[in-house]
Amino acid sequence: MIRYLDFNMKKFSIEFKWAIQFSLFSLVWQIIEKSAGLHDEKIAQQALYTNLFAFVAVTIYYLALRDKKKNYYLGQMDWKQGTVSGIALTFLITALLPVVQHVSYNYISPTFFDHMIEYAVQSKHMKRAQAEMFFNMNSYTIMAIFNALSMGVITSAVVALLLKTKPEKS
Repeated sequence: MIRYLDFNMKKFSIEFKWAIQFSLFSLVWQIIEKSAGLHDEKIAQQALYTNLFAFVAVTIYYLALRDKKKNYYLGQMDWKQGTVSGIALTFLITALLPVVQHVSYNYISPTFFDHMIEYAVQSKHMKRAQAEMFFNMNSYTIMAIFNALSMGVITSAVVALLLKTKPEKS
């Protein structure tokens, strides 16, 4: 049994490495947003600029699957292998998300939710009760998990399509 678990751990070690890197980049992104004032005085622009992280996310998926193709599949990876690798990466990233969220909103930007609630109420986007239900750790963690799963699977399939080994012509 231990030998079987050890084999599977090695099988996904590349995905684990990249899931940790993704999580660290997520934290760096939060620090950048906070430093740029997007969590307080420029909070009205936060929703727009936070979407730029998608470019970072896709780049990390690309690098991770390229690493898997080169170092695990020895340069020969089909779409299914790439997609499975990307989905494994997605699940590992998702598993790390609660920790990333905790660090982000308790240490990097502990007043983020208070500022978002005030902005939503003052700009008349939401009533206070709605804003408080939406802008909190539990709500954001649940949304982050669903977003990570859905976008991760889609990104995995697309990146695997780009990186699949072309069949040799005979």
